[in-house]
Amino acid sequence: MAGQTRMLFRHVDEPGLASIDTYRRLGGYRALEKALRDIDPDELLSSLEDSGLRGRGGAGFSMGKKASFLPRGDMEKFLCCNADESEPGAFKDRELMSKNPHQLIEGIVIAAVAAGIGQAFVFIRGEYWEVADILDRAVEEAYAAGYVGENILDTGHRVELVVHRGAGAYICGEETALLDALEGKRGNPRLKPPFPAIQGLYGGPTLINNVETLSNVPHIVKNGSDWFKGFGTEQSPGTKVVSVSGCVQRPGNYEIELGIPSREIIYGLAGGPPEGHEVKAWFPGGSSAPVLTADELDLPYSFESMADAGSMLGSGSIIVADENVSIPHLALRTARFYHHESCGKCTPCREGTNWTVKMLERVISGEATPMDLDVISSVQDNIIGNCLCVLGDSMAMPVGSMVAKFRHEFEAAIEAGRDAAPRPLDESPTDVKPVPVGAAG
Repeated sequence: MAGQTRMLFRHVDEPGLASIDTYRRLGGYRALEKALRDIDPDELLSSLEDSGLRGRGGAGFSMGKKASFLPRGDMEKFLCCNADESEPGAFKDRELMSKNPHQLIEGIVIAAVAAGIGQAFVFIRGEYWEVADILDRAVEEAYAAGYVGENILDTGHRVELVVHRGAGAYICGEETALLDALEGKRGNPRLKPPFPAIQGLYGGPTLINNVETLSNVPHIVKNGSDWFKGFGTEQSPGTKVVSVSGCVQRPGNYEIELGIPSREIIYGLAGGPPEGHEVKAWFPGGSSAPVLTADELDLPYSFESMADAGSMLGSGSIIVADENVSIPHLALRTARFYHHESCGKCTPCREGTNWTVKMLERVISGEATPMDLDVISSVQDNIIGNCLCVLGDSMAMPVGSMVAKFRHEFEAAIEAGRDAAPRPLDESPTDVKPVPVGAAG
Protein backbone atom coordinates (compact mmCIF):
# COMPACT_ATOMS: atom_id res chain seq x y z
CA MET A 1 0.00 0.00 0.00
CA ALA A 2 2.91 2.38 0.65
CA GLY A 3 3.09 4.97 -2.11
CA GLN A 4 -0.31 4.08 -3.52
CA THR A 5 -3.55 6.09 -3.48
CA ARG A 6 -6.31 3.55 -3.80
CA MET A 7 -9.67 4.52 -5.22
CA LEU A 8 -10.52 1.85 -7.78
CA PHE A 9 -8.41 -0.70 -5.90
CA ARG A 10 -9.63 0.28 -2.44
CA HIS A 11 -11.31 -3.08 -1.74
CA VAL A 12 -9.49 -5.10 -4.41
CA ASP A 13 -8.28 -7.75 -1.94
CA GLU A 14 -11.68 -8.21 -0.25
CA PRO A 15 -12.72 -11.89 -0.50
CA GLY A 16 -15.77 -12.34 -2.73
CA LEU A 17 -15.68 -8.79 -4.11
CA ALA A 18 -16.81 -10.05 -7.53
CA SER A 19 -20.21 -10.96 -6.03
CA ILE A 20 -22.98 -8.40 -5.81
CA ASP A 21 -23.61 -9.08 -2.11
CA THR A 22 -20.03 -8.20 -1.11
CA TYR A 23 -19.99 -5.21 -3.46
CA ARG A 24 -23.21 -3.80 -1.96
CA ARG A 25 -21.99 -4.45 1.59
CA LEU A 26 -19.03 -2.19 0.82
CA GLY A 27 -21.25 0.60 -0.52
CA GLY A 28 -21.66 -0.53 -4.09
CA TYR A 29 -24.53 0.76 -6.28
CA ARG A 30 -25.26 3.67 -3.90
CA ALA A 31 -23.83 6.05 -6.48
CA LEU A 32 -26.23 4.63 -9.07
CA GLU A 33 -29.18 5.08 -6.71
CA LYS A 34 -28.08 8.68 -6.12
CA ALA A 35 -27.67 9.31 -9.86
CA LEU A 36 -31.13 7.94 -10.63
CA ARG A 37 -33.11 9.51 -7.81
CA ASP A 38 -31.34 12.72 -6.79
CA ILE A 39 -29.55 14.06 -9.87
CA ASP A 40 -30.94 15.25 -13.19
CA PRO A 41 -29.22 13.58 -16.21
CA ASP A 42 -27.97 16.95 -17.50
CA GLU A 43 -26.59 17.79 -14.07
CA LEU A 44 -25.01 14.33 -13.91
CA LEU A 45 -23.31 14.91 -17.26
CA SER A 46 -22.04 18.31 -16.13
CA SER A 47 -20.61 16.76 -12.96
CA LEU A 48 -18.63 14.22 -15.00
CA GLU A 49 -17.32 16.97 -17.26
CA ASP A 50 -16.43 19.23 -14.32
CA SER A 51 -14.45 16.43 -12.68
CA GLY A 52 -11.83 16.62 -15.43
CA LEU A 53 -11.75 12.81 -15.75
CA ARG A 54 -9.59 12.00 -18.77
CA GLY A 55 -9.85 8.78 -20.75
CA ARG A 56 -7.65 6.07 -19.25
CA GLY A 57 -7.42 4.00 -22.42
CA GLY A 58 -4.69 5.97 -24.18
CA ALA A 59 -5.94 9.19 -25.76
CA GLY A 60 -6.56 11.03 -22.48
CA PHE A 61 -9.58 12.95 -23.80
CA SER A 62 -12.14 14.37 -21.34
CA MET A 63 -14.73 11.69 -20.61
CA GLY A 64 -17.52 14.15 -19.78
CA LYS A 65 -16.87 16.28 -22.85
CA LYS A 66 -16.89 13.19 -25.04
CA ALA A 67 -20.27 12.19 -23.63
CA SER A 68 -21.61 15.73 -24.17
CA PHE A 69 -20.93 15.41 -27.92
CA LEU A 70 -23.79 12.93 -28.25
CA PRO A 71 -26.98 14.59 -29.53
CA ARG A 72 -29.87 14.84 -27.11
CA GLY A 73 -33.23 13.34 -27.97
CA ASP A 74 -35.09 10.05 -28.14
CA MET A 75 -33.05 8.38 -30.88
CA GLU A 76 -31.38 5.03 -30.15
CA LYS A 77 -27.94 5.66 -28.67
CA PHE A 78 -25.23 3.24 -27.59
CA LEU A 79 -22.41 2.96 -25.06
CA CYS A 80 -19.45 0.69 -25.77
CA CYS A 81 -16.98 -0.17 -23.04
CA ASN A 82 -13.63 -0.91 -24.68
CA ALA A 83 -12.24 -3.90 -22.78
CA ASP A 84 -10.09 -5.12 -25.68
CA GLU A 85 -6.91 -4.67 -23.65
CA SER A 86 -4.31 -5.72 -26.24
CA GLU A 87 -1.53 -3.13 -25.77
CA PRO A 88 1.74 -4.90 -24.89
CA GLY A 89 2.45 -4.11 -21.25
CA ALA A 90 -1.18 -3.42 -20.28
CA PHE A 91 -3.00 -5.68 -17.81
CA LYS A 92 -4.81 -3.26 -15.49
CA ASP A 93 -8.30 -3.66 -16.98
CA ARG A 94 -8.05 -7.43 -16.57
CA GLU A 95 -7.63 -7.03 -12.82
CA LEU A 96 -10.32 -4.35 -12.54
CA MET A 97 -12.84 -6.60 -14.30
CA SER A 98 -11.90 -9.86 -12.62
CA LYS A 99 -11.67 -8.47 -9.08
CA ASN A 100 -14.43 -5.82 -9.10
CA PRO A 101 -16.80 -6.28 -12.08
CA HIS A 102 -19.75 -4.53 -10.42
CA GLN A 103 -17.75 -1.30 -10.12
CA LEU A 104 -17.51 -1.29 -13.93
CA ILE A 105 -21.19 -2.20 -14.38
CA GLU A 106 -22.25 0.60 -12.05
CA GLY A 107 -20.08 3.07 -13.97
CA ILE A 108 -21.52 1.94 -17.30
CA VAL A 109 -25.12 2.36 -16.16
CA ILE A 110 -24.48 5.82 -14.65
CA ALA A 111 -22.69 7.01 -17.81
CA ALA A 112 -25.51 5.63 -19.96
CA VAL A 113 -28.14 7.44 -17.88
CA ALA A 114 -26.19 10.70 -18.08
CA ALA A 115 -25.99 10.52 -21.87
CA GLY A 116 -29.52 9.22 -22.42
CA ILE A 117 -28.31 5.83 -23.67
CA GLY A 118 -30.45 2.69 -23.54
CA GLN A 119 -28.11 0.00 -24.88
CA ALA A 120 -24.58 -0.75 -23.64
CA PHE A 121 -21.93 -3.29 -24.62
CA VAL A 122 -18.69 -4.48 -23.06
CA PHE A 123 -16.35 -5.51 -25.90
CA ILE A 124 -13.80 -7.78 -24.23
CA ARG A 125 -10.83 -9.40 -25.94
CA GLY A 126 -11.28 -13.07 -26.79
CA GLU A 127 -8.23 -14.17 -24.79
CA TYR A 128 -9.89 -12.90 -21.60
CA TRP A 129 -12.35 -15.79 -21.57
CA GLU A 130 -12.12 -16.30 -17.80
CA VAL A 131 -12.67 -12.59 -17.13
CA ALA A 132 -15.59 -12.60 -19.57
CA ASP A 133 -17.19 -15.41 -17.57
CA ILE A 134 -16.84 -13.31 -14.39
CA LEU A 135 -18.45 -10.34 -16.15
CA ASP A 136 -21.30 -12.46 -17.46
CA ARG A 137 -22.09 -13.65 -13.92
CA ALA A 138 -21.92 -10.11 -12.58
CA VAL A 139 -24.26 -8.83 -15.30
CA GLU A 140 -26.75 -11.58 -14.46
CA GLU A 141 -26.62 -10.55 -10.79
CA ALA A 142 -27.12 -6.89 -11.71
CA TYR A 143 -30.16 -7.75 -13.84
CA ALA A 144 -31.63 -9.87 -11.04
CA ALA A 145 -31.16 -7.03 -8.53
CA GLY A 146 -32.78 -4.47 -10.85
CA TYR A 147 -29.68 -2.37 -11.49
CA VAL A 148 -29.73 -3.12 -15.23
CA GLY A 149 -32.59 -3.60 -17.66
CA GLU A 150 -36.06 -2.05 -17.93
CA ASN A 151 -37.26 0.47 -15.35
CA ILE A 152 -34.10 0.41 -13.22
CA LEU A 153 -34.99 0.70 -9.51
CA ASP A 154 -38.49 1.84 -10.56
CA THR A 155 -37.14 5.15 -11.90
CA GLY A 156 -38.21 4.71 -15.54
CA HIS A 157 -34.64 4.49 -16.83
CA ARG A 158 -33.67 1.64 -19.14
CA VAL A 159 -30.15 0.33 -19.82
CA GLU A 160 -29.57 -3.06 -21.41
CA LEU A 161 -26.05 -4.50 -21.07
CA VAL A 162 -24.35 -7.22 -23.15
CA VAL A 163 -20.84 -8.69 -22.82
CA HIS A 164 -19.44 -9.34 -26.31
CA ARG A 165 -16.28 -11.39 -26.82
CA GLY A 166 -13.82 -10.39 -29.51
CA ALA A 167 -11.77 -12.73 -31.66
CA GLY A 168 -8.25 -11.72 -30.65
CA ALA A 169 -7.37 -8.89 -33.06
CA TYR A 170 -5.29 -6.02 -31.66
CA ILE A 171 -6.84 -3.62 -34.17
CA CYS A 172 -10.24 -4.01 -32.45
CA GLY A 173 -8.89 -1.87 -29.62
CA GLU A 174 -9.25 1.04 -32.07
CA GLU A 175 -12.71 2.43 -31.39
CA THR A 176 -14.16 2.32 -34.91
CA ALA A 177 -12.71 -1.15 -35.64
CA LEU A 178 -14.39 -2.21 -32.38
CA LEU A 179 -17.71 -0.96 -33.75
CA ASP A 180 -17.31 -2.92 -36.98
CA ALA A 181 -16.50 -6.06 -34.98
CA LEU A 182 -19.58 -5.54 -32.81
CA GLU A 183 -21.67 -5.35 -35.98
CA GLY A 184 -20.29 -8.72 -37.11
CA LYS A 185 -17.87 -7.34 -39.69
CA ARG A 186 -14.12 -7.63 -40.01
CA GLY A 187 -12.50 -5.30 -37.48
CA ASN A 188 -11.28 -2.50 -39.75
CA PRO A 189 -10.95 1.16 -38.75
CA ARG A 190 -13.47 3.57 -40.24
CA LEU A 191 -12.76 6.89 -41.89
CA LYS A 192 -13.44 9.84 -39.56
CA PRO A 193 -15.50 12.01 -39.72
CA PRO A 194 -18.23 11.05 -39.00
CA PHE A 195 -17.09 10.41 -35.45
CA PRO A 196 -18.78 7.72 -33.31
CA ALA A 197 -20.52 10.35 -31.17
CA ILE A 198 -22.55 11.27 -34.24
CA GLN A 199 -22.61 8.05 -36.27
CA GLY A 200 -21.27 5.00 -34.52
CA LEU A 201 -22.67 1.55 -33.74
CA TYR A 202 -25.47 0.64 -36.19
CA GLY A 203 -25.33 4.24 -37.42
CA GLY A 204 -26.45 5.67 -34.06
CA PRO A 205 -24.67 8.09 -31.70
CA THR A 206 -22.18 6.09 -29.64
CA LEU A 207 -20.10 6.77 -26.54
CA ILE A 208 -16.91 4.68 -26.29
CA ASN A 209 -14.90 4.57 -23.07
CA ASN A 210 -12.26 2.37 -21.49
CA VAL A 211 -12.79 0.03 -18.50
CA GLU A 212 -10.75 2.14 -16.08
CA THR A 213 -12.45 5.37 -17.22
CA LEU A 214 -15.94 4.04 -16.55
CA SER A 215 -14.85 2.48 -13.23
CA ASN A 216 -14.09 6.00 -11.97
CA VAL A 217 -17.64 7.22 -12.59
CA PRO A 218 -19.33 5.84 -9.41
CA HIS A 219 -16.67 7.46 -7.22
CA ILE A 220 -17.17 10.86 -8.86
CA VAL A 221 -20.95 10.67 -8.47
CA LYS A 222 -20.74 9.47 -4.89
CA ASN A 223 -18.15 12.01 -3.68
CA GLY A 224 -18.47 14.94 -6.11
CA SER A 225 -16.29 16.39 -8.85
CA ASP A 226 -14.39 18.68 -6.45
CA TRP A 227 -13.38 15.68 -4.37
CA PHE A 228 -12.05 13.92 -7.48
CA LYS A 229 -10.06 17.00 -8.50
CA GLY A 230 -8.39 16.90 -5.09
CA PHE A 231 -6.24 14.07 -6.42
CA GLY A 232 -3.61 14.40 -9.11
CA THR A 233 -2.75 17.60 -10.96
CA GLU A 234 -4.85 20.38 -12.45
CA GLN A 235 -4.66 18.90 -15.95
CA SER A 236 -4.52 15.26 -14.83
CA PRO A 237 -6.94 14.86 -11.91
CA GLY A 238 -7.60 11.60 -10.12
CA THR A 239 -5.66 8.39 -9.71
CA LYS A 240 -4.24 6.03 -12.32
CA VAL A 241 -3.80 2.28 -12.28
CA VAL A 242 -0.32 1.67 -13.67
CA SER A 243 0.82 -1.70 -15.02
CA VAL A 244 4.58 -2.05 -14.47
CA SER A 245 6.51 -4.83 -16.21
CA GLY A 246 9.89 -5.64 -17.70
CA CYS A 247 13.16 -5.38 -15.75
CA VAL A 248 11.69 -4.70 -12.29
CA GLN A 249 11.66 -6.77 -9.10
CA ARG A 250 7.95 -6.34 -8.31
CA PRO A 251 5.95 -6.21 -11.56
CA GLY A 252 2.23 -5.64 -11.17
CA ASN A 253 -0.61 -3.13 -11.02
CA TYR A 254 -0.29 -0.10 -8.76
CA GLU A 255 -2.82 2.69 -8.27
CA ILE A 256 -1.04 6.01 -7.91
CA GLU A 257 -2.00 9.66 -7.70
CA LEU A 258 -1.24 11.31 -11.02
CA GLY A 259 1.72 13.67 -10.84
CA ILE A 260 4.01 11.67 -8.55
CA PRO A 261 7.63 11.28 -9.79
CA SER A 262 8.00 8.38 -12.21
CA ARG A 263 10.99 7.18 -10.18
CA GLU A 264 8.68 6.50 -7.22
CA ILE A 265 6.65 4.13 -9.39
CA ILE A 266 9.56 2.25 -10.97
CA TYR A 267 11.98 2.18 -8.03
CA GLY A 268 9.63 2.70 -5.09
CA LEU A 269 6.59 0.55 -5.89
CA ALA A 270 8.02 -1.86 -8.47
CA GLY A 271 11.38 -2.20 -6.72
CA GLY A 272 13.49 -1.10 -9.67
CA PRO A 273 15.68 -3.40 -11.77
CA PRO A 274 17.37 -6.45 -10.18
CA GLU A 275 20.21 -5.62 -7.82
CA GLY A 276 23.29 -4.40 -9.64
CA HIS A 277 21.38 -3.23 -12.71
CA GLU A 278 20.13 0.19 -13.80
CA VAL A 279 17.28 1.50 -15.96
CA LYS A 280 18.39 2.23 -19.51
CA ALA A 281 15.04 2.97 -21.17
CA TRP A 282 11.35 2.85 -20.27
CA PHE A 283 8.02 3.11 -22.03
CA PRO A 284 5.67 5.33 -19.97
CA GLY A 285 2.48 4.26 -21.75
CA GLY A 286 2.84 0.81 -23.26
CA SER A 287 4.80 -0.30 -26.31
CA SER A 288 3.22 2.40 -28.48
CA ALA A 289 4.69 5.27 -26.42
CA PRO A 290 8.02 6.85 -27.42
CA VAL A 291 10.74 5.62 -25.06
CA LEU A 292 12.30 7.75 -22.35
CA THR A 293 15.75 7.38 -20.79
CA ALA A 294 17.05 7.05 -17.23
CA ASP A 295 17.66 10.82 -17.21
CA GLU A 296 13.88 11.32 -17.38
CA LEU A 297 12.91 9.18 -14.38
CA ASP A 298 12.23 12.19 -12.16
CA LEU A 299 9.51 13.58 -14.44
CA PRO A 300 6.01 13.76 -12.88
CA TYR A 301 3.85 10.91 -14.11
CA SER A 302 0.97 12.85 -15.67
CA PHE A 303 -0.60 13.35 -19.09
CA GLU A 304 0.93 16.80 -19.56
CA SER A 305 4.40 15.94 -18.28
CA MET A 306 4.77 12.87 -20.50
CA ALA A 307 3.58 14.89 -23.51
CA ASP A 308 6.08 17.67 -22.75
CA ALA A 309 8.83 15.02 -22.67
CA GLY A 310 7.91 13.91 -26.18
CA SER A 311 6.11 10.73 -25.11
CA MET A 312 2.66 9.96 -23.73
CA LEU A 313 1.05 8.46 -20.67
CA GLY A 314 -1.20 6.34 -22.89
CA SER A 315 -2.74 3.35 -21.14
CA GLY A 316 -0.44 3.78 -18.14
CA SER A 317 1.63 0.70 -18.89
CA ILE A 318 5.25 1.18 -17.87
CA ILE A 319 7.75 -1.21 -19.47
CA VAL A 320 11.29 -1.03 -18.08
CA ALA A 321 14.50 -2.06 -19.88
CA ASP A 322 17.84 -2.31 -18.08
CA GLU A 323 21.37 -2.22 -19.53
CA ASN A 324 21.19 -5.89 -20.59
CA VAL A 325 18.37 -5.21 -23.04
CA SER A 326 19.42 -4.63 -26.65
CA ILE A 327 17.52 -1.61 -27.94
CA PRO A 328 17.82 -2.67 -31.63
CA HIS A 329 16.34 -6.08 -30.79
CA LEU A 330 13.62 -4.37 -28.74
CA ALA A 331 12.81 -2.10 -31.70
CA LEU A 332 12.60 -5.10 -34.03
CA ARG A 333 10.31 -6.98 -31.65
CA THR A 334 8.06 -3.93 -31.35
CA ALA A 335 7.91 -3.44 -35.11
CA ARG A 336 7.12 -7.11 -35.75
CA PHE A 337 4.16 -6.95 -33.38
CA TYR A 338 2.55 -3.95 -35.08
CA HIS A 339 3.34 -5.29 -38.56
CA HIS A 340 1.58 -8.55 -37.65
CA GLU A 341 -1.45 -6.73 -36.17
CA SER A 342 -1.89 -4.17 -38.98
CA CYS A 343 -5.20 -4.65 -40.77
CA GLY A 344 -3.51 -3.60 -44.04
CA LYS A 345 -6.26 -1.18 -44.99
CA CYS A 346 -4.07 1.90 -45.51
CA THR A 347 -0.76 2.12 -47.37
CA PRO A 348 1.43 4.03 -44.86
CA CYS A 349 0.79 1.44 -42.16
CA ARG A 350 0.74 -1.66 -44.35
CA GLU A 351 3.94 -0.81 -46.22
CA GLY A 352 5.63 1.23 -43.48
CA THR A 353 5.46 -1.49 -40.84
CA ASN A 354 6.71 -4.07 -43.37
CA TRP A 355 9.65 -1.93 -44.48
CA THR A 356 10.55 -1.12 -40.87
CA VAL A 357 10.73 -4.80 -39.94
CA LYS A 358 12.91 -5.61 -42.96
CA MET A 359 15.28 -2.71 -42.32
CA LEU A 360 15.67 -3.54 -38.64
CA GLU A 361 16.40 -7.15 -39.59
CA ARG A 362 19.20 -5.80 -41.81
CA VAL A 363 20.55 -3.87 -38.82
CA ILE A 364 20.67 -7.00 -36.67
CA SER A 365 22.23 -9.13 -39.43
CA GLY A 366 24.90 -6.52 -40.17
CA GLU A 367 23.73 -5.92 -43.75
CA ALA A 368 22.73 -2.30 -43.05
CA THR A 369 24.87 0.84 -43.08
CA PRO A 370 24.62 3.90 -40.81
CA MET A 371 22.83 5.62 -43.70
CA ASP A 372 20.04 3.05 -43.37
CA LEU A 373 19.30 4.41 -39.89
CA ASP A 374 18.40 7.74 -41.49
CA VAL A 375 16.11 5.88 -43.88
CA ILE A 376 14.43 4.08 -40.96
CA SER A 377 13.82 7.44 -39.25
CA SER A 378 12.43 8.89 -42.48
CA VAL A 379 10.00 5.98 -42.87
CA GLN A 380 8.68 6.57 -39.33
CA ASP A 381 8.19 10.29 -40.06
CA ASN A 382 6.18 9.39 -43.18
CA ILE A 383 3.94 7.04 -41.20
CA ILE A 384 3.08 9.35 -38.29
CA GLY A 385 -0.14 11.28 -38.90
CA ASN A 386 -0.80 9.71 -42.30
CA CYS A 387 -2.68 6.52 -41.35
CA LEU A 388 -6.38 5.78 -41.12
CA CYS A 389 -5.97 4.98 -37.41
CA VAL A 390 -3.14 5.22 -34.89
CA LEU A 391 -1.77 1.68 -35.30
CA GLY A 392 0.94 2.84 -37.70
CA ASP A 393 1.83 5.69 -35.35
CA SER A 394 1.96 3.18 -32.49
CA MET A 395 4.91 1.51 -34.18
CA ALA A 396 6.52 4.59 -35.69
CA MET A 397 6.68 6.63 -32.49
CA PRO A 398 8.56 4.14 -30.29
CA VAL A 399 10.82 2.88 -33.10
CA GLY A 400 11.65 6.44 -34.18
CA SER A 401 12.45 7.43 -30.60
CA MET A 402 14.69 4.40 -30.08
CA VAL A 403 16.72 5.19 -33.20
CA ALA A 404 17.01 8.85 -32.19
CA LYS A 405 18.00 8.26 -28.54
CA PHE A 406 20.11 5.11 -28.96
CA ARG A 407 21.61 5.53 -32.41
CA HIS A 408 25.01 4.43 -31.12
CA GLU A 409 23.51 1.05 -30.17
CA PHE A 410 22.09 0.57 -33.66
CA GLU A 411 25.47 1.39 -35.19
CA ALA A 412 27.13 -1.05 -32.81
CA ALA A 413 24.55 -3.71 -33.70
CA ILE A 414 25.41 -3.29 -37.39
CA GLU A 415 29.10 -3.82 -36.64
CA ALA A 416 28.38 -6.80 -34.39
CA GLY A 417 26.18 -8.34 -37.08
CA ARG A 418 28.96 -8.02 -39.61
CA ASP A 419 31.51 -9.59 -37.30
CA ALA A 420 29.21 -12.53 -36.58
CA ALA A 421 28.25 -13.13 -40.22
CA PRO A 422 29.81 -16.20 -41.93
CA ARG A 423 32.73 -15.27 -44.19
CA PRO A 424 33.23 -16.63 -47.74
CA LEU A 425 35.72 -19.47 -48.19
CA ASP A 426 39.33 -18.42 -48.86
CA GLU A 427 39.98 -18.64 -52.58
CA SER A 428 43.53 -20.02 -51.93
CA PRO A 429 43.35 -22.45 -49.02
CA THR A 430 46.82 -23.29 -47.68
CA ASP A 431 46.18 -27.04 -47.52
CA VAL A 432 45.66 -27.40 -51.30
CA LYS A 433 48.75 -27.77 -53.46
CA PRO A 434 48.75 -25.77 -56.73
CA VAL A 435 48.50 -27.78 -59.94
CA PRO A 436 51.51 -27.18 -62.32
CA VAL A 437 50.63 -25.42 -65.54
CA GLY A 438 50.20 -27.90 -68.38
CA ALA A 439 49.76 -30.89 -66.10
CA ALA A 440 47.33 -33.53 -67.31
CA GLY A 441 43.97 -33.90 -65.64
